[in-house]
Amino acid sequence: MIVIQTNHFVNKTVTDCFALGSNAKKINIENYTEQSKEPIATYGILRGTGDILKKSKNFYYIDHGYLASSRRTFIEGSTVVNNLDGYFRVVKNDYIKINKGRYDSKRLDKLNINFKPERKSGDFIILSEPSKYLVEFFKLDNWIYNTTEELEKYTDRKIIVHNKQSKMPLDNLLKKAWAFVSFQSAAGFKAMIRGVPAHFTYDSLKNINSIKNIEKGIIDYQIFNNMAYSQWTLKEFNEGKMMDYI
Repeated sequence: MIVIQTNHFVNKTVTDCFALGSNAKKINIENYTEQSKEPIATYGILRGTGDILKKSKNFYYIDHGYLASSRRTFIEGSTVVNNLDGYFRVVKNDYIKINKGRYDSKRLDKLNINFKPERKSGDFIILSEPSKYLVEFFKLDNWIYNTTEELEKYTDRKIIVHNKQSKMPLDNLLKKAWAFVSFQSAAGFKAMIRGVPAHFTYDSLKNINSIKNIEKGIIDYQIFNNMAYSQWTLKEFNEGKMMDYI
């Protein structure tokens, strides 16, 4: 495996740890040539990594974890990573998906997550707006408009658009929400922890809940066990503990 690094400190720190645990060769993105036949791994989609991932047929994508990720602050469209103490997901040949099967709860139990009961009522639907980087990478122009049109086929509930810069905190909205809808936002898993079913338009996540069942959304708590076996700390990267699972 070849681990591709950029010069950004988060990418370099995360990929250093992953390369150590996977016994992979590291290469700076400026020196990478696409003639290489080995599978690649990298963190994030910025600074050229996304362009390489799109062309690759065999890759491992690393990003912030589904649960208990590193603390981040969102300021005027930019993301500031406050620490790297949280979990990072590793996905093979995709960007976000949940492992199938029935994993045990050993890793999830360590996170001590307080799951709220599934909601019985709700006043509105939260529509989570993708970041400008995701819009560009996944070609999501008009996603809000198109998704709203699709939702209105199946529900007459009020729709509230929310993004990382919204003045109203997501936690406050979730208290009275019926459902959470996004392309692939990890905030959807936060919503489910709070008892609000999440619905996704990203192909790999539609099996959780799709737009069509917006009025009948459920929460399958088994997927949280599975997610816990798809994310790892940097210490676990260093020790190579993720390799038997990815």
